[in-house]
Amino acid sequence: MTPGSTNNDQEPHPAPGRWKRRGWLSRRSPLRRFGRWVIFACLVLIALFCGGFLWFANEVTSLKTPDGVKADAIVVLTGGYQRIDQAVGLLRDGAGKRLLISGAHPSATPNQIRKTTQVSTDLFSCCVDIGYDAIDTIGNANEIIRWIHDHGYRSVVVVTNNYHMPRSLHELRRRDVETDFIPYPVINSDLARKAWFADPDALRIMLGEYGKMAAAMLRDWAGMNQGSGLRTDGEDETPKAKSG
Repeated sequence: MTPGSTNNDQEPHPAPGRWKRRGWLSRRSPLRRFGRWVIFACLVLIALFCGGFLWFANEVTSLKTPDGVKADAIVVLTGGYQRIDQAVGLLRDGAGKRLLISGAHPSATPNQIRKTTQVSTDLFSCCVDIGYDAIDTIGNANEIIRWIHDHGYRSVVVVTNNYHMPRSLHELRRRDVETDFIPYPVINSDLARKAWFADPDALRIMLGEYGKMAAAMLRDWAGMNQGSGLRTDGEDETPKAKSG
């Protein structure tokens, strides 16, 4: 202590454990509050994603092939000949009066498709239509709805893989609330096992399809614009499905 100085001239020392951060790093700073909200929002999103995926997985794995299904017509969304085989089998059994194969590749001729499915020439010629315009699930829905309205059908059996069924029905029903769409899932053998979630390939398929389903629902909720999913974009320009 120098002469003339007093105790009041000395710098105060904070008591141990009483130091408080100030500025942007303080507990009440806007930056820290923003960080907490970001963490909270991320946790909520993760919880919603996981909960939604569990719901989706339960929906897919609980789908069963119905017995004695009957409707005005049958539609199948391409993506594998197993789907087409089962759809043709339904047509042969009288489950519907007519069949639309939606989303066929332009290079696949009706004769090639008929030979692959081994259906009789008479049945194929009279009762099978082939749609070449759809390039994705949205396009499938637009192509199918046009075909349904052209023929005046009121009930339709929908054939596609079980993991693809929820999104297919979503796209169809949002465009046509009057038609009764009856799901006929083609069961994926990998997803039929109880421990499918331990199979990387099966899990990848489910996560990918769930992501597409979630994106479709978010798109509809937000009112976002979407393409037609057709090779000839524009509803009035959509070509008719070709008869076999």
